[in-house]
Amino acid sequence: MIFSTAALTLGLLSLASSHPLEKRNTPQPQNALPPINSAADENVAQLALYLEHLELNLYTGGFNNFTDAQYTAAGFPPGFRENVGVIAQHEQVHSDTLSAILTAAGKTPVPPCIYKFPYSDPVSFVDLANMITSTGIGAYLGGASLLTDDPALLTAASSIVTVEARHDAYLRAGVGASPFPTSFDTAITAAYAYNIAQMFIVSCPVQLPIPILPKLTFLGPTPPPNLQPPTPAGTLLKFGFDPSTFFVKVDPNAPLYIALINQVTNITYIEATKVGNDQVTVPVPEGAGNAAFAVLTTFSGGLNETQLTEFGTLAGPAEVVLS
Repeated sequence: MIFSTAALTLGLLSLASSHPLEKRNTPQPQNALPPINSAADENVAQLALYLEHLELNLYTGGFNNFTDAQYTAAGFPPGFRENVGVIAQHEQVHSDTLSAILTAAGKTPVPPCIYKFPYSDPVSFVDLANMITSTGIGAYLGGASLLTDDPALLTAASSIVTVEARHDAYLRAGVGASPFPTSFDTAITAAYAYNIAQMFIVSCPVQLPIPILPKLTFLGPTPPPNLQPPTPAGTLLKFGFDPSTFFVKVDPNAPLYIALINQVTNITYIEATKVGNDQVTVPVPEGAGNAAFAVLTTFSGGLNETQLTEFGTLAGPAEVVLS
C-alpha cells in the first residue's frame, strides 16, 4: 500500500500520543532545509523535482496497475510489487523535500505534469523504470558540479541519488540483469535529461526554461528484457530523425556522427552510416555499457558534454540501454 506523507505523519503522531513516555524521552530530529543561494541552485532543484514527479507517477502506476500474482507470474521474486510501492513512497518523499527546499527559499516548485508511459506488463514496466531511473541518476550527477554555493544542498542531492541507484539495482536484479553492470554511471546535462523526460509527458501546467531539442529515435536492436547477454561491441545501432527539425541547415553530403555519452566524461564520436536521409547506423564501441545517451551531430570530436549540448546537437539525445 502506498501511503501519503500526510497519512504517514498522522500515523506517527497517533503512535506517539498513545505512548507518551516514548514521545517525552525520544530526542526529536531538527530538520534544517538546505538553502537555495543562486539561480544555478534553483535550476538544479527544479529539474530534480520535475524528474521526481515523473518517477513518482511511474512507480505509483507500477504498483497500482499490476497485482502480486502478475508480478509472480512474470518471474519476479515474492514481495517485488510491495517494494515497487516502497520506491513510490521514496519518490513522494523526494518530491516533498525538494518542494519544501524551494518553497523555503521563496521559489515556486514546478508542479507535476500529465504522463503516459508505454508499458503493458510487469516486465515492460521494470525495463522502462530502469531507463527512466538511469536518466534521473544521470541528471543528479550532471547537476552536482553546479551546486557550489552551499555543501548542504549538494549533500541533500547526493543522498537522493544514492537511493535512486539502489532502486535501479533492485529493479535490474528483478528481471535477471546485473544490478551493477558498469564501474561508473553516466552524467548528463540538464537539457538532455529534460528532453528524455518529454517522451513520457502529455502536457504540463508549467514547463522549465530549457530548450526542446529535435528528436532522435532509437530504432534498435531492442535488448532482451533481462539485458543478457550485454550488447556486444560492433553491434549496429540504428537511429531515426527528421532533418526538417534541425536548428541549423546541414549539407546533405556532410558526414554525420553519433556522439555516445557513456560512463565518466566519456564521449565517443562515431562516424555514422546514412540510411536514406533520415536514419543512421553506428557500431557499439568497445567498453560501452549500462545506459548510454546518443546525440546526432556534425562534429567528429573535440566537444565536451556542455559544448555538445549548447551548440553541437542536431538531434537527441536517445537513450540506449546496452547492459
